[in-house]
Amino acid sequence: MVTGAASGMGKATAIACTKMGAKIVAVDFNAEGLSRTMSELEGEGHQSFVLNLAEESTWADLLENAPIIDGMANCAGIANMNPFMFVNRDEFNRVFNINFFGPVLLTKGLIKAKKLNKGGSVVFVASMDGPLIVHAGNSVYSASKSALVGISRNMAIDLAPKKIRVNCLLPGTTDTPLIRTDNVTEESLAEVAKTFPLKRFGTVEDMAYGIIYLLSDASSFVTGTELVIDGGYTKL
Repeated sequence: MVTGAASGMGKATAIACTKMGAKIVAVDFNAEGLSRTMSELEGEGHQSFVLNLAEESTWADLLENAPIIDGMANCAGIANMNPFMFVNRDEFNRVFNINFFGPVLLTKGLIKAKKLNKGGSVVFVASMDGPLIVHAGNSVYSASKSALVGISRNMAIDLAPKKIRVNCLLPGTTDTPLIRTDNVTEESLAEVAKTFPLKRFGTVEDMAYGIIYLLSDASSFVTGTELVIDGGYTKL
């Protein structure tokens, strides 16, 4: 299962998984984008569900009718840029509902519904922002991703008796729609990219392969940890 599958990292992960023979349950609130993703998946037997991670009332169909899965990649997320002195509770609620409460509680719901196989793997896409570094004006987003790392470590211990592994991916800046906003120019992005040791941002495919590693049996002894894919940025 891949959330946020309509675009960006989620879409890339869903497509890359099918190239390795997986059957995908694709999840997103964007029905049109989800349909496009489904048309690009290789193989057959894939399913999709339209839901809003911020609204638990939209999860019933998925929790009842989704097939039993071996892994879950929680890729859906939103960004938020606002100096701390100007943030408010509505911003915290909006960001945490998508970045933290949604993926955590949906994962819990799937496990309670016995939709995640024993020996399965759960991957949360967090960020280097918050757990490792910070940027000005990014406090709400950083807090949501730090919370995700914290709870994933505890989930790994609590779910170990079920042989369910839980890990986080910590991406560096990745070239997705989240970084391409109206108030950011291509020139400014190019200058930021030069600050990375590898002189580029990550691609969605870079992150998808990391997620696939954590989902697969190649990481069968890996749980409660974070995989950093940041082009060396946090080592500067």
